[in-house]
Order: sequence, then C-alpha cells, then structure tokens
Amino acid sequence: MYVIGTAGHVDHGKSLLVQALTGIDPDRLREEKARGMTIDLGFAWLTLPDGRTVSIVDVPGHERFIKNMLAGAGGVDVALLAVAADDGVMPQTREHLAILDLLGVARGVVALTKRDLVDDAWAALVAAEIGETLAGTTLAGSPVVACSATTGEGLDALTAALGEALDGLPPKRDYGRPRLPVDRVFTIAGFGTVVTGTLIDGELAAGDEIEAVPGGLRGRVRGVQSHATAVEHAGPGTRTAVNVSGIEKGDLRRGIVLAAPGALRATDVLDARVRAVAGLARPLRHNMPVTFHCFSDEANAQLRLLDSDELRAGESGWAQIKLATPVAALRGDRFVLRTSDDTVAGGVIGDVAPKRHRRRDASVVAALERMTSSSPEERVMALVAVRGWVEAGAIAAALALPATEAKRALGELVASGAALSVEAGGGAWVATTAHAAATGEHARAVLRAYHAEHPLRAGIPQEQLRRELRLEADVFAAVAASWGDVETGGGIAKMRGFAPAPSGGQREAMDAYLDALRRDGDGGRTAPPAAELLAYMVESGAVVDADDGIVFEAAAFGAMRDAVCARIAREGAITLAEARDLLGVSRKRAQAVLEQLDRLRVTRRVGDGRVLRGG
Repeated sequence: MYVIGTAGHVDHGKSLLVQALTGIDPDRLREEKARGMTIDLGFAWLTLPDGRTVSIVDVPGHERFIKNMLAGAGGVDVALLAVAADDGVMPQTREHLAILDLLGVARGVVALTKRDLVDDAWAALVAAEIGETLAGTTLAGSPVVACSATTGEGLDALTAALGEALDGLPPKRDYGRPRLPVDRVFTIAGFGTVVTGTLIDGELAAGDEIEAVPGGLRGRVRGVQSHATAVEHAGPGTRTAVNVSGIEKGDLRRGIVLAAPGALRATDVLDARVRAVAGLARPLRHNMPVTFHCFSDEANAQLRLLDSDELRAGESGWAQIKLATPVAALRGDRFVLRTSDDTVAGGVIGDVAPKRHRRRDASVVAALERMTSSSPEERVMALVAVRGWVEAGAIAAALALPATEAKRALGELVASGAALSVEAGGGAWVATTAHAAATGEHARAVLRAYHAEHPLRAGIPQEQLRRELRLEADVFAAVAASWGDVETGGGIAKMRGFAPAPSGGQREAMDAYLDALRRDGDGGRTAPPAAELLAYMVESGAVVDADDGIVFEAAAFGAMRDAVCARIAREGAITLAEARDLLGVSRKRAQAVLEQLDRLRVTRRVGDGRVLRGG
C-alpha cells in the first residue's frame, strides 16, 4: 500500500481534483464546505486501471494551515502537486515543494489544474515555469499533466501518470514494530475511540496491545479499517483507522504514536543531519528557536548546531535539537523545521537518545556521520561511540535495524574486541572497548582524588561515584565488578587496599578527646574534634555519636546500654526519668542514649517507656 499526498497553493483545485479522481469529497468539515477552502487533512482512495488501490491524503494550501499540511505529509510516497494554470507557481507552491524535498519525497506528478481557463500558449508558459521551479529538488523532472476537474480533461492521463509514479517503488519496510502516527481522533457511537493515520514499520491487527507514546497509556485494538472496509490486519504503508479500547478520546491527540507496548520511547532531545532550504532569507543560527515537525507531531525546539555557527541556504550540518515537549521518533525519520512564518530546514534523525555534545568535537561529528552508513556494523559502532553505554536490546530500534541484523552486527563487534558487553539488570549493556577503559580510568581518578581529600573516610559513597560516571545503577554494579583494583561493598567504593590512616597529629587529637570523654563520664561535655576526625572515630568504633552534639566513648556507651537492657529485662520497660536516674546523667543525655538504642534497634518506644525489641 502506498500514499499519494496532494500539495500546492490555496485555491489551486487540490480537493476538487481528488473528488474528480475518486468520487470522494475530502473536505469533511462543515466550515470547509461553507468557505470552499480546505482547512484540515482530508482522505480518499483511488483505484488505478490495473486494479491497485492507493490512499490519498489531501492537505490545505493556505499558509495559515501549513502545520496541518505537515501533519499529513510525513507518510507520503508520491506527491500530487497542483498548480493552477491561471495562477502559476505561487508562494505555497514553493513552500509545499520545499517540504516535500526535505521529506525526501522522490516521486511525483504535477497537475496543471484549471486547464480549461487558459489558452495553449499560457499553459505552455506555466508548464515551463513549473519545470524551472522543480529543478534542484527531489521532484525535478516530474511529469506535468494538464487537466480540469470541471470538464474532466486530462484526468485519465493524470491517473495513468500517478500509476507510473508508483511503479518500481520499493516495498514498505516491515521491522515488526508497527507505528501509527495519529492524525485524527474521534468517537463513533457504539464503537468508542477511533484514530486514523498512515501505518509504518509493521502490521496492526484486531486484538493487538498498543501503547500511546508519549504518555504511556495502554489499550487494545478492537478493529481495523482501511478505505472504509474492515480488515483483519493492516500492513505498513496503509492508511488505517483503528478502533481503540482502553484509551479515551480525550487522552489522545494528533501527533501521538500508537505502538507495541515498550517498543517506542518518547524523547526530548535528538541528533540530526539538518539541511537549510534553498532560498533561505536568513541563515540558521546556533541556539535559534524553531518548531519541529515529524510525521503528525510538532514541538517547539532549540536548534544547537554542532559543527558550525550558522547554516546558509542549501547548507547541511549536524545539530542537536532540544524539544520543549517529548515526541515519539526513531533514527532515520525525516522532519521539518519552521519558524513562526516560514519553513527553514529539515533533515534526518541520527539518534533519539543522545548525550549532550561538545560543539565542534570532530570525534562526535565523525560518529554521527557513521550512523548514516549503509553498514550495520558501522552504524552500531557509531551509536555506541556517541552514547557511551547502550542497552543492547535498544540498539535495533535506535538505528531502525531489524533485530536480527542489529544482534549480528553487535556480536561481530564484541567478538572483534571493538566493543565490550556486560550483563546488567537482566540484559546486556554495551560500550566501545575504549569507552569502557576510559570509564574505569575515570573511576580510579575520582577515587584517588577522594582518598586524598578525605583520608579518614573508608571510601566514596557508591551512589556518588555512579552519578559522577553517569552510569545506570545496574550497569555501574556490573562494570565496577570488572575493575580489579577497585573495591565496592557496604554502600561505598574505594581503591583496593586503601584504609583510613590518621596522621600523627590526628592520632594525638583522638587520644586526647577519648581521655576527655572518659573524664566526663556522662558523655558530651567535651568539644568534639574536626568533623572528619569525628566521623573516622565513629566509623572505627571508638565513639558513639548520639546526635545533637552528644558523643560517648564507646566503652561508656556500652556500659549504659547494658544497664538499660538489664533494667528493662527486670521491670519490662524503662521511662526517660528512670533512665536518667539509673545512668546518673542529665535528662538530655539520657534521652540521647535511649534514642540511640532505638536507632540501633535494641529498644523501641511504647507510650512513655522503652521496651526491648521483640518484647
């Protein structure tokens, strides 16, 4: 199944032409019929003389509705560009043509409409103008067919030309991961929620589970239609209506993509090869605001140029596009960028989950270039090089490769030693061998610096080290296990063999503090040493920090703990006042002892007293 998409300036007869070819009026809205102008997307289908049926998406031509045109242009295989013979090439003719060029639509037919309104000489002049306008675009050399939807002149020739344009198109790719970019949402009494769109990358059938991305809402396909006829399943390239159960109409919108659960993730940042349109009035600038359009979705965005400060008309470069709201897209998807009043650029997505890159980094740009290679091995290697650590199961979708091909390519890279794979969290994670080594060196550098700055601490908290390395928790655990000179455990990480070692002066300060605590007897009257030294004394078991500035020498606290436990064992419980009298300390210090015993899970509070745990 293939899709023909109309294009052209307002009032050049696109909708009337579709109706004349198919017998279907694509203008479905009351306002469209009242104003005689297409406002939103319309749909029809055409049966060719050889029996093939092709879908048609009719788009509005007015400049105010360009975003609606873009919502229908993403799945187009053949363009039907309408140019009125009495008007010639107009502004939206050029803008629609630029959009089709940016989207890579390489097959097309030009309908020279309203042929009955002009003489032969004028028609020939307009046809020549059209040829000049198409030059340098993907539609260069497309046939121009003079026709009239009013008289029927040339319609058979136009139908034949469309059939020829469809001949030889490559089969639709089927990666087994259906995506339905939604371009219309409505309800039908007795059926509920219905969405329409052009299905890509796989098949949908009644009973299939689906997920709405972005959003994550899940439902099920109740039924599938194509061209107003119920079908068991729809294949890639099909204009499809899907009756959805489990998701309400109000939870869906144009731009959301229906996919198999877990197969597609939304993203708010992507790397892309960007090309500025020919005839661009002002260059694209680094960090300029744009609107991003991909299939039926759109989002405000910021364009971060990676290898230049600006792109002039017709120039290309790599960019990172930061989206204000997430979109569902994959590597290889085409997109268009607009400002508030013009189409300025478009391109192809290279990565949908990139890290933030340094600008003018030749290695990053080289890796991004390799991601456009025809070699699966090069594309996989480039993706891993750009992202760092990558979940192996996500590579196929990220590169728009069949799962078997991605797995084979990855296996070859690991076998050759170019990449390293580790098992983590029930799956495999991959990095280039060089990046894996660099991760280990980074970890060692962080640990050595931490030990030098905090010589009395047992090690750095593992979570702090993980964040510093920017690793997922499971990946960190798996990778850290491979570092022979690094120890992890007990929530900390350290260089193997490292042990806290107080200096001579620190040892003297510790001894003096312990002596003072022993003289105090009830703990806490002596000013504590520096926080780092006190923390070491706590970790080494020399003292007990009971919070609120109260510290006990370990042996003294042990004696108080034993006395309290013995009293509870005899009497069944102990109150704060009783503990104060038993220990011969102030109320504040008795409370500190009891609360510390609670934290150590020796005692627990019941009413006004404490009892032993389990008692």
